[in-house]
Amino acid sequence: MATTSFQTLTADEVVARLRALRTRQPVKYWAFYSSQLGGIVTDPALMVIPFDDHMVHRGHGIFDTAAIQDGKIYDLEAHLDRFVRSARTSKLELPPREEMRDIIVRTTAASGRRDGSIRYWASAGPGSLGLTPAAGAEPGFFVMIFAGLAYPDAWYTRGLRVMTTTYPIKPPLYAVTKSTNYLPNVLIQLEAQAHGLDNGVFIDAAGNVGESSNMNVAFVTADGTLKHPKFDHILSGCTSLRLLELAATLRTRGLVSDIQVCDIPVAEARTAREMLLIGSSIKVAPIVEWDAKPVGDGTPGPVARALRELLDQDMRSGRGRLIEVSY
Repeated sequence: MATTSFQTLTADEVVARLRALRTRQPVKYWAFYSSQLGGIVTDPALMVIPFDDHMVHRGHGIFDTAAIQDGKIYDLEAHLDRFVRSARTSKLELPPREEMRDIIVRTTAASGRRDGSIRYWASAGPGSLGLTPAAGAEPGFFVMIFAGLAYPDAWYTRGLRVMTTTYPIKPPLYAVTKSTNYLPNVLIQLEAQAHGLDNGVFIDAAGNVGESSNMNVAFVTADGTLKHPKFDHILSGCTSLRLLELAATLRTRGLVSDIQVCDIPVAEARTAREMLLIGSSIKVAPIVEWDAKPVGDGTPGPVARALRELLDQDMRSGRGRLIEVSY
């Protein structure tokens, strides 16, 4: 049997190899703040976390994401609200909210990017490989400025095809907490891809629609009601919550007759004339096929398009929801 040749590396050799690794990967990471380093780095090779950080080897960490649009950060306060809630349920300590906001804004400025995404994490810190955090472990806070997730244009022009996943939905405590443990979310995506589809949909034990892999799901019923699943057993999507507010204008335009957040039985959902995927990265995308059957007439509908336009407008001019970045 052939054995791999390796050696004990010096610090300089490690950095060189980390940089070589990054040149072989199509990464677009522009700035990274680490409380463990006490500052910001712009070299992707140096955007690292210790292997024994509790977030790495036990999944004991949380994260959230916000968007940068035209040099402004959109809806950060709503995302920080959810971040704080997730920290509470995960037994994680956070820096003061004002400090986190300041670090996020300063890291965005250091990136020099006027469009992109911000992802930030909190961890229990390094120091052991045990189930509980190490004694005296210093909690970590990290911020990444990156290009964001990209989706095919066809998802918006032609729509997506999804399936009901065979994997069980997370129990409510874990579903409403935005932790770094995304194994079920990964598996639902892999299952959909294996079937030649774009995504999957979780169904809860009561037979109601839950959510998708990393996005919320909503429907427009035959009578024009915009329905979204209740947030007590799925993640409270910041984009969904904002769109439910913005959607009120669609009633005056005759595009929807009512807006409801409620349980949605699968049998009822299958009669919808529109089915939507909603999230901070995908924004709003139409689903045109579910379990090999067309949704509505099998083409993208007007509500999906109208909601996406409302969100785009809000991201550019939403009062009280934009933070200016001084580059």
